[in-house]
Amino acid sequence: MAATAVRYLRSVGAPTATGPVPVDSMPRPALRAVADDERLPLGRGEFRRVLGHFASGVTVVTAHASDSEGGPAGFACQSFASLSLDPPLVTFMVARTSTTWPRIARAGVFCVNILGADQGALCRGFAVSGADKFAGVAHSPAPATGSPLLDGVPAWVDCRVQAVHTGGDHLIVVGRVEALGATAEGDGPGPLLFHRGVFGRFSG
Repeated sequence: MAATAVRYLRSVGAPTATGPVPVDSMPRPALRAVADDERLPLGRGEFRRVLGHFASGVTVVTAHASDSEGGPAGFACQSFASLSLDPPLVTFMVARTSTTWPRIARAGVFCVNILGADQGALCRGFAVSGADKFAGVAHSPAPATGSPLLDGVPAWVDCRVQAVHTGGDHLIVVGRVEALGATAEGDGPGPLLFHRGVFGRFSG
């Protein structure tokens, strides 16, 4: 088919060269380092205060780490979002200082457990560092990856790690969705929300 297209182009006198086509490049901008006195005077506290006005859902990201690493791993995460429909991708952000993330990264898979409004205590348990986060928490293997799917969550997304990017003091994790599910529409108390440092719920 390609050969037919080339013969046609030649018959009408069109160029058929496959090499690079010369173009007029735009002038390169002058680049220099940003001086200290040119930086935006932005404090960490002010950054958190203002961004805290954005309400987000709350999830627990889990993976089945090896027994030599202490069994299943998980952490509370509010920076989860859908990313792409085709292919189906999701994303979340995790601090580069996280001690749980390396265990999930080595597993290469994870399950995002989307929490309901009555699961604030469950979220707090997974937000504690160094504790046995799965103590007393019932779960079953997610269908595609075997990652812990927590009992009672209104929705879940089972993924394989697609890519990891650096984003300042956090990592941007992209997951390819292998399976997902949710409770029936209208069932349950609605989503667990996080706003200005406290949990809340949606009231329509």
